[in-house]
Amino acid sequence: MQALTSVPWGAARLLPGLFKSRYDLNRAYLMGLANENLLQNFYREAGLWQPPKRPDGCHWGWESPTCQLRGHFLGHWLSAAARTVAGTGDEEVRAKANALVCELSRCQKENGGEWAGSIPPKYLEWAARGKPVWAPHYTVHKTLMGLYEMYALAGSALALDVLVAWARWFHRWTGGFSRSQMDDLLDVETGGMLEVWANLYAVTGAPEHKDLIARYDRPRFFDKLLAGEDVLTNRHANTTVPEVHGAARAWEVTGDSRWRAIVDAYWRMAVTTRDAFCTGGQTNGEVWTPPGTLATRLGDKNQEHCVVYNMMRLAEYLLRWTGDVAYADYMERNLYNGILAQQHPQTGMIAYFLPLRPGSRKVWGTPTDDFWCCHGTLVQAHPTYASTIYYQEAGGLTVCQYVPSTLELRRDGATIRVRQIQDPRVASIVRPRSVTIELQVECDPPAVFEIGLRLPWWISGEPTILVNGAPSPGKSRDGYHRVNRRWDKDTVRVELPKGLRTSALPDEPGTVAFLDGPIVLAGLCEEARALVGNPEQPDAILAPDNEREWELWRPGHRAVGQERSLRFVPLHEVTGEAYTVYFPVSSSR
Repeated sequence: MQALTSVPWGAARLLPGLFKSRYDLNRAYLMGLANENLLQNFYREAGLWQPPKRPDGCHWGWESPTCQLRGHFLGHWLSAAARTVAGTGDEEVRAKANALVCELSRCQKENGGEWAGSIPPKYLEWAARGKPVWAPHYTVHKTLMGLYEMYALAGSALALDVLVAWARWFHRWTGGFSRSQMDDLLDVETGGMLEVWANLYAVTGAPEHKDLIARYDRPRFFDKLLAGEDVLTNRHANTTVPEVHGAARAWEVTGDSRWRAIVDAYWRMAVTTRDAFCTGGQTNGEVWTPPGTLATRLGDKNQEHCVVYNMMRLAEYLLRWTGDVAYADYMERNLYNGILAQQHPQTGMIAYFLPLRPGSRKVWGTPTDDFWCCHGTLVQAHPTYASTIYYQEAGGLTVCQYVPSTLELRRDGATIRVRQIQDPRVASIVRPRSVTIELQVECDPPAVFEIGLRLPWWISGEPTILVNGAPSPGKSRDGYHRVNRRWDKDTVRVELPKGLRTSALPDEPGTVAFLDGPIVLAGLCEEARALVGNPEQPDAILAPDNEREWELWRPGHRAVGQERSLRFVPLHEVTGEAYTVYFPVSSSR
């Protein structure tokens, strides 16, 4: 295994299909929100908005002017817009985002030239003296993050100016605290403040920004983590993951090995030694479930979307550092059964949680009346698809996700173009027993390099890989099939055999979920239901259902040999139906 490097933003683009349609829903939502409503709480803090009653279109829920988290969403919005601009060059989104940054700069000037937040500085002062207040660092971090990404990804110099001026306030304010006082303050949810300061230091190299990295260290949490203590069980999950993002970025910009050790320790504790649901996700009621204890945690508040998104971000750091296929597998599993499953496929709205108890229903947010934290990670997640498909490594190019897309980049004097499609020819003949991908590779001028193809965790047999119709001479190692050749105009056909499999609860091994490749299947029923059969032979329990529609193969299944009929569909297609994911399975009724 070797380290990977991200391809430049915009080098990879989505082709029509499931992911492009979900991306388009997200873009429509971003553009459908009015600037004055996105800015309402920043205007209020700057004395520029004092309506006598609730105006038409006023954002409500967590964006209500009465909520202590008000204004958090705009930072997510700016981050999502920056990624959209960087990934596609979308000038309409750029213009809207730049207008919002200009208004933040205006608010900053009205506040005296430093503070640019949607909440008053006194909220942080309250937290410092122990007065209860709802996560002020978390709230302002979102705006700081959005400003940074508007600079780094969308090229807004003004966004950096606002960020640097605001950082002066934080440097002066935190300079008055002892380490112990700072630790007390940081025990109140800090969001990704450490990551923001690491990002800013990478840009400026300024000593005061390095000071902020040190001040926003979390020794009370990190030191116990490094000592191997279980500091996660029953602890609020999304409080901790962004703090570890900060450690990851601090390692990248400082080279201090302690930061890297923190990230590795966290991953071991959160993932490697902690069981996950069949979806790849975790948490119940926003807290980490104990290792080996999932059956008692199936409820109406499983798998908070923010945790799914932020753990995928952490996996992406580790994928780049190591090239380990396990991190790409983790991202794929959570992508289908978290990011897609918690976005409504028609409205684009978010499900804060993904309930996993029998007879669950997803609860969808609304465009302007909720603005939960997961609204924010919703809009950030979908513009990020294309950036995690392809990576570069020392020997060439690595394909980490199988998503219809194109890639164009320059490498060693050559222009490389890749077109990745799901091959329609197999799907038009027989029901596919494999996921079949075609990579059309053009290289101008022809060049020698290696293409690595991820072999996913879910494949059920030997993959077939053909280059220009002939068996690939490449070799499989470390979870990738690697083809090294002189590329010109070539076609690589990848057939990944798949089938039904089961995923059992660790503390209730007779209770299983069904997966088709990486995709969790949901049984459409209102109550707990037991099935008869051998969980080691899921093909004898589920059969294809309503499998064909014109030229397309549909992914539905039905239970066979049972007392009552039961249909199964991909979890990410469920909208308003009641569903069950885990079923007790026994050999007799």
